[in-house]
Amino acid sequence: MASAQEINRFRRNLADELDSAAVYDTLSAVEKDDERRRIFAELAASEREHASVWREKLAANGVTPPPHRRSAKTRLLQTLTRSFGPSLVLPTVAAAEYADRDRYAREPGAEKLSAQEQQHAAIVQAIVAKKREPEHGHGHGEAIGAAESWHKSATSGNDLRAAVLGANDGLVSNFCLIMGVAGAGSVNRTILLTGLAGLVAGACSMALGEWLSVTNARELARTQLAKEADELEHTPDAERHELALIYQAKGVDPDEARRVAAQIMRNKDEALNTLAREELGIDPKELGGNPWSAAVVSFFLFSLGAAFPTAPFLWAHGVTAIAQSVALSACGLALVGVFTSLFNGRSATFSAFRQIVIGLAAAAFTAGAGRLLGVSLS
Repeated sequence: MASAQEINRFRRNLADELDSAAVYDTLSAVEKDDERRRIFAELAASEREHASVWREKLAANGVTPPPHRRSAKTRLLQTLTRSFGPSLVLPTVAAAEYADRDRYAREPGAEKLSAQEQQHAAIVQAIVAKKREPEHGHGHGEAIGAAESWHKSATSGNDLRAAVLGANDGLVSNFCLIMGVAGAGSVNRTILLTGLAGLVAGACSMALGEWLSVTNARELARTQLAKEADELEHTPDAERHELALIYQAKGVDPDEARRVAAQIMRNKDEALNTLAREELGIDPKELGGNPWSAAVVSFFLFSLGAAFPTAPFLWAHGVTAIAQSVALSACGLALVGVFTSLFNGRSATFSAFRQIVIGLAAAAFTAGAGRLLGVSLS
């Protein structure tokens, strides 16, 4: 008989596999490309096969699991997939598969499952990389760059993550600002004006900061590309050797690496694109994105988050407004926590609770500071 700890692990594994199957079912239903739709359907079927293994292990120990209830994280991923398409959530799914690829490595009797989980991670990574390839195709070196770049989006700030963090910045900063002013004993009108001023000022600051960041990144990228183009023009042999070394570092056979490098160097544009991706980590087609769209999105997201603690003061007054601001901000913090669970590998409940506790603690601190300052200044 398995121990209580093992039984709980079997239950978690069963729930996780069924959740994964549900996500892949949704991806398959929404995906328009026939080949990818088929792959997602096969992945869903494979996850259900894995689930049956844990169901059988539970049954062997006299445990009948209750009907499966999808986790909040799974429901959120399914909703985002149906609303915005697979491209938005695929980097998150790829990151999760990559993180879980060795989850059964030390599980007795699960050697086959472990190998299949590693295969799933590789498949989803390849899909993410393939969807990022330019429509007109590219050379061998750029294909390698695309295959390697999936994790940059999946683990270091894809669009969804940036959106969540932008809204969180607005919510927490304005929540703390409002609670600080309220703690000082200010009247409702003053608190409302402070909240609106904080919303506008913070959103403008975020937008300007994002515009400067993207603009500077684009200018630096252009400078680096110009230097790389000059080196290609005047020292092509050194650049070919450097490119071959890059591929050797990736595990390519030295002779094959030199052959590929020589083939790429025949086309200077392709060589520049490949060196930019492989050596500089720059996508020549994007150069860090559009600064104006980044600024607009940052302004909107910060404003959205900052509106949560500010809104109650439009229709309520005094303690009632403060209580509603705290409650609405707590709801916003919970939503942020649920979204961050897509990236941090923790449960949605844990992430939401942690976000609420930290946010309320910060607001309580600023309210106390405002109270002390209000008393001392009066």
